Amino acid sequence: MKLPVSGRMAAVGATSIVMLLTSGSIAGAAPTAAPTIPVAGVKAHLTQLQSIATANGGNRAHGRTGYKASIDYVKAQLDAVGFTTTIQQFTSSGRTGYNLIADWPGGDTGQVVMAGSHLDSVTSGAGINDNGSGSAAVLETALAVARSGYQPAKHLRFAWWGAEELGLVGSKYYVNNLSSANRARISGYLNFDMIGSPNPGYFVYDDAATIEKTFKDYYTGLGIATEIETEGDGRSDHAPFKNAGVPVGGLFSGADYIKTAAQAAKWGGTAGKAFDPCYHSSCDTTANINDTALDRNANALAYAIWTLSA
Repeated sequence: MKLPVSGRMAAVGATSIVMLLTSGSIAGAAPTAAPTIPVAGVKAHLTQLQSIATANGGNRAHGRTGYKASIDYVKAQLDAVGFTTTIQQFTSSGRTGYNLIADWPGGDTGQVVMAGSHLDSVTSGAGINDNGSGSAAVLETALAVARSGYQPAKHLRFAWWGAEELGLVGSKYYVNNLSSANRARISGYLNFDMIGSPNPGYFVYDDAATIEKTFKDYYTGLGIATEIETEGDGRSDHAPFKNAGVPVGGLFSGADYIKTAAQAAKWGGTAGKAFDPCYHSSCDTTANINDTALDRNANALAYAIWTLSA
């Protein structure tokens, strides 16, 4: 997250008219359920991102070798399982940046469900919570789509943005270079920026009612109360989409704001301490992750993808 600025069949018999579901399944049959996202898989990607940072001057920042290596790692994972990947190149602050877009073949391309996260870190550290956590969970969810052979009614697209830390540069570039027709085809954009904070909260974006409800329903099912996300409002990659009229939503586990006593009573953790004490610091390493929050948020991500694309 950048520094603040000032989701067929005819009836047999007279009484058994069967309606076609929008998901393409037969009425009476349960829609395809989202798979469980293995937190070990998400953490394995974080280990790779940490190794990339360590081998490239300690960070994965825009225009640095660590960022390009991160893009190459994610792209190779997706190419291997059948995604159609595209690298989008741009320039910011005199350095070359990259977005990675991955489309899952099939589905109605007139209705696109997107999930995205920024892949860059700040220069001061590896950026494992900010935002390896979102990037790894989006990646593992995309891989779960492939593993399950999921065939949604809507078209699925996943994205990893460059230069978010410099002012949402990559996501702005993507949105600004879409035709008005292609922008209109995106039925929802879901953003995941910091979802494994070590002293976590459970925050849901409130920008689009249907997407917000989807995430809240998931957490209600776990018996976990959520709060509306306000700390990062307008500070992450959903903002360009929202400004272009695309419905947006997402999850957030907290950055440098302080957890209140009421929030600690509700979620556990430590009151009076930041949600992420290592925010934008060199200590944002693989040790800076709460596994429970990462697990819950990754599964909420998958639940939303399956629900909103059916």
